[in-house]
Amino acid sequence: MLKDAQGLTVSTGSREAIAAVDRFCDQALYYGKDAETAILSSIAYDPTWGLAHAYAAAHYLSGESYSTRQQASLHLKAAQQYQATATERETLYINGILAWAARDVDTAIAYHEAIATQFPQDLMAVQQAQYHYFYRGDSDRLLAIAERVRPANPDNHYLYGMIAFGLEQCHQLEASEAMGRHATAMNRRDPWAHHAVAHVLETQGRFEEGIAWMESLSDTWDSCNTMLYTHNWWHVALYYIAKGDAQQVLHLYDTHVWGRANQSSPKEQVGAIATLLRLNLKDIGVSNRWHALIPHLTLRLHEHALPFQDLHYVYALAKAGQTDLTQTMLWSMQAHAQTLPPNQRSTWLEIALPAAKGMVAHAKRDWLTAIAYLKPVLPHLWKLGGSHAQRHLFEQIYQDALRQPEQRSSILLNLRPSAVA
Repeated sequence: MLKDAQGLTVSTGSREAIAAVDRFCDQALYYGKDAETAILSSIAYDPTWGLAHAYAAAHYLSGESYSTRQQASLHLKAAQQYQATATERETLYINGILAWAARDVDTAIAYHEAIATQFPQDLMAVQQAQYHYFYRGDSDRLLAIAERVRPANPDNHYLYGMIAFGLEQCHQLEASEAMGRHATAMNRRDPWAHHAVAHVLETQGRFEEGIAWMESLSDTWDSCNTMLYTHNWWHVALYYIAKGDAQQVLHLYDTHVWGRANQSSPKEQVGAIATLLRLNLKDIGVSNRWHALIPHLTLRLHEHALPFQDLHYVYALAKAGQTDLTQTMLWSMQAHAQTLPPNQRSTWLEIALPAAKGMVAHAKRDWLTAIAYLKPVLPHLWKLGGSHAQRHLFEQIYQDALRQPEQRSSILLNLRPSAVA
């Protein structure tokens, strides 16, 4: 049987299909803009290769939207249809993606962990597991799975970038920076390694170094997909926000964050919202930029792919004065939670929904209600996923409400959430 570039046996007999999958894997690990083209090319060479269909499904599922789930479903059916001829590793991967599509993330993780144990060269499975751990807020396991396969991948800079990010999320900042810089020295075109170091430099308040680091590497991001391109520039914008350079932040927003985004992409919408929100917390006007987001967010009202995303959407709707849409989304979040298994339901009802109501209250300048809803859930927001830098925004919103002269600090300790729209 033939093998792929990772040295792993595959079930297809088409060398052209294998070459295209190799290209896809490299693009996926690089966050490259040609990943979709590569995997569809592989399927064209061998439409009966179940693994290629599973890779395509995973690519679309990562879009975290209704439309991309629909695209994924076609490839999931094909992956199941041709699963009988798959290798053991391919079967594990296909089953992992099927579980993800069924919103059974625990089972999906178990399959990817099994691949990492039995086939440690398979960095696609490691990356997929890290993705799920990230949106579970499970930093320890996010790091552990990458560290575990390190002996099998001693010369792979992508893995070092993955380890660097895991180290940063586990607060091992010096080790993270060293690992991220090492990965970049191995291959300057490793945007995820750049990203890990960016987190460290921001956390340590080394803003000028962060600007110099990221801008010196930014020419390599033109080949990235728009998600990581805009996200890395978002990190640059954070440095300028910290420096108080509002004009540069707005320039980056218009040219590199929202201006270069795939504006139908949830993750890129979240990045735009997070930028505008941070500017507003600095009392910096953003003109009509909130309102410009609304046509793109109306598709998100009933989607509920990730609670972390919903918190951003509902704030933007409220900030733009879309009262009816805001209320509709809150009701929809409540209804969605009732459809979930108990463990997921509690996350939505006990953490995500109160946080969303607190976010809406802040957007409406109802400081007391914002404080009442946000204070109890802040210690638990890690369960909604996102990075430390991303989740820090919710703490900033809470602290901003506390600082407002209109709120009555003398009764803060006795606040209880009241019904809000």
